[in-house]
Amino acid sequence: FTRSPAASADVMYVSEYFSQSAQKLSFYSWYGNAKLFHFRVPEDTILLRWLLQASRGKGPECTSMQITIHFRYGAPPVINPLGTHFPSNTTIHPSYNQTITVTAALQNSTFVNITNPAAGDWFIAAHLPEAAGKIEVKGFSSPCAYIFQPDMFVLRTIDVPVLEPDTPMQQTIVSPARPLHVKIFIPEYTTMLHFELRRCMVNVSMTCAVRVTLGSVTLPQSFQKMLNCTGRGRCSMTLDSPPWEKRLQITAESLSTTSASVSFEMIASFSGSAEQQGLTTPTERGDLGFEALSGRAGSSCLHNQPVIREDLDVVSVRFRVINEPSVPVQSEFPTLLLFNLNTGVDSGGTLMLNLLLNKTSLNLRNASVAACLSAASPVLSLNSTHNCSTAFFQGYLLNVTMSSMEATLIIPYPETANWFLSMQLNCPKNQGECDKAKAKVTVSAYLSPCFDDCGTYGQCSLLRRHGYLYAGCSCKAGWGGWSCTDNTKAQSVGTQTLATLLLTLSNLLFLPAIAIAVYRYYLVEASVYIYTMFFSTFYHACDQPGVAVMCIMDYDTLQYCDFLGSVVSIWVTILCMSRVKKILKYVLFVLGILIIAMSLQLDRKGIWNMMGPCLFALVILATAWVYLGVKRCHCYPSSWKRWVFYLLPGITLAFVAIAVYAFMETNDNYYYTHRIWHILVATSVAFLLPPQDKHKKPWAWPQKLICRYQICQNDREELYAVT
Repeated sequence: FTRSPAASADVMYVSEYFSQSAQKLSFYSWYGNAKLFHFRVPEDTILLRWLLQASRGKGPECTSMQITIHFRYGAPPVINPLGTHFPSNTTIHPSYNQTITVTAALQNSTFVNITNPAAGDWFIAAHLPEAAGKIEVKGFSSPCAYIFQPDMFVLRTIDVPVLEPDTPMQQTIVSPARPLHVKIFIPEYTTMLHFELRRCMVNVSMTCAVRVTLGSVTLPQSFQKMLNCTGRGRCSMTLDSPPWEKRLQITAESLSTTSASVSFEMIASFSGSAEQQGLTTPTERGDLGFEALSGRAGSSCLHNQPVIREDLDVVSVRFRVINEPSVPVQSEFPTLLLFNLNTGVDSGGTLMLNLLLNKTSLNLRNASVAACLSAASPVLSLNSTHNCSTAFFQGYLLNVTMSSMEATLIIPYPETANWFLSMQLNCPKNQGECDKAKAKVTVSAYLSPCFDDCGTYGQCSLLRRHGYLYAGCSCKAGWGGWSCTDNTKAQSVGTQTLATLLLTLSNLLFLPAIAIAVYRYYLVEASVYIYTMFFSTFYHACDQPGVAVMCIMDYDTLQYCDFLGSVVSIWVTILCMSRVKKILKYVLFVLGILIIAMSLQLDRKGIWNMMGPCLFALVILATAWVYLGVKRCHCYPSSWKRWVFYLLPGITLAFVAIAVYAFMETNDNYYYTHRIWHILVATSVAFLLPPQDKHKKPWAWPQKLICRYQICQNDREELYAVT
């Protein structure tokens, strides 16, 4: 706690500190890669300071990297690092952002200061540059870790003086270093705020030197109003449509170059407020209210149309206009609808508004209905200037006419506030024609996690940061943009079909390996290859991002079976090459499959789930070959033809396949490189399968059906093994 002396009493300041856990940043490809931080700034905060800390790992793979940090008040930042297109009729404000370059230093820090910030929700989003698109094999490479952590420091005042309406308040600024902070509450249905500063003196002089700031700082846009009082006369300012049911900050600071004290008197008055008129809202009365408001032009009315908020799901709300499906709109006074998005959990979705003019309700060709959607307070006059802005918010203007009867507005991540839709009938050529006319407009407003559920080529994902939920679109098949509507790099249907065929039909290369295994009487191995071919084919048919997709069962099941079949195929092939006794081989088959199934359930994409069984099988293979070589007193396998025409080509194909899988696959070439992986692995299996035993004739089992006797044979494998 710190104290600051003032003229009449001490001013007390409180400093507070807020922190959130550090997050590992990701390269950006969609909004889910950005790490979101949610802070809440207390009331009466006069200084907000963010400490932004970034660091990186120490490995050789770590290089200098630029981190982009976005700020926004009231809702998560709407960002577009990739420069893609938004859906038509979408209105956004570019986020305020800063960058930090992480160099060789262990930690880089920077500060962001905001004076007189708005109280409420503030959001920070941080991410690395665009993703390179390389498919990293988990466990094979260790990407560099870039860590980001924001801390928030606030300085706020206690017992801020409250300026009552129509009541003069005498104040003194002791020195230019100690600004004066005052707040005033804006009641509902206030059409205008008039602020005046008078009787300003510097010491005993009548020359005034004061700057008055009304409102708080918001990002990315700030609409603070400045009033410079440097003369002897009164200083005043009038604000149309100030924010309803909010506390408005007023800051006065001395412009004097000396430390002389400045004294003055400030007074504020309202026009059209419910307190002055003694009105009740339509919600309280239960009918369609006509509110009597007074403004600059005298007395006016306001048609308040009740709206019901219906919560459907997480970040999913529908607004229903009660009593009538269509809303009557006139020229004499505006029609007002309230959309309550002030719950604190609605800013993570997308607000969609649609207006449809009923052509049978309006017979005037030149007439139009102007509509303005604004936050915190409504626009109360749209019949002349069509100025869609309030005191501290730039609204969104829509217009429907007889020639263009429908208008749509999409707002990603709407600010936490009460939103107001004002509508008024206009006749540009002859306003008198509209005096007795009435238009009917069907209003459809709803909040959903993603616009159009991200379309055909996108997936709407619900993201979470601690207890805060928000949504984002993950695009596929080359589509991009906020809602996956940007087809600049989109794949055609033909390309998608070709990609599906490349990945699925390449598994047919297992047919030669299956045929060889059956011919050589390796029926268990052949069964494993059939299993692998089947599930790999249908997994890749289901894994496609576009419309050329076919899923015969649950995606997760297909993926698990594909990974299991791939690893087990390698396991049984190497054990088959080792030439261990049958009973031991089948025991190792079963035991290995059980262990592989368990490890894949724990982490199916880890590289050691594949490499572990392979290395263990290679140890068994080497041990068995060394044992057979020592026992026979010559190298095993002993045939140079076996090495030159089978083993060396098979081993080469296997190593090339591993290199393609681990180092060459990217998101762009996946359809081709993974197809090559299928071909190389299947072909290497055909080369590596050992030959059959000399004493065992292929397909000898049909002879048992017709022969009445059987010649005894010596089944000792080591005597008949052909190498």
